[in-house]
Amino acid sequence: MWRKQPMEVIVEVSRILAEIDAQISKLQQARALLASPEPTRTGPGRPKGSKNSAATKTATPAKRKLSAEGRKRIGEAMKKRWAERRKQAAKA
Repeated sequence: MWRKQPMEVIVEVSRILAEIDAQISKLQQARALLASPEPTRTGPGRPKGSKNSAATKTATPAKRKLSAEGRKRIGEAMKKRWAERRKQAAKA
């Protein structure tokens, strides 16, 4: 039967130990995540309690109101525009 050299055995054992240590490290990280009191995020969006939440967005800016004079000027301008279009349509 073929026997390994003593140095090869030491290298193989140290490689196995390194892989076991890596696995232990990964498992410890997973345990820390699962045991943390803070819940993990499950979906998109901001977490509850953030400063820029939707509650601050509900305050809409004040609406701009049109005065009676402004409405009258807009109405006159539209009537003038419609009259011009009627003239152009009659020529065509």
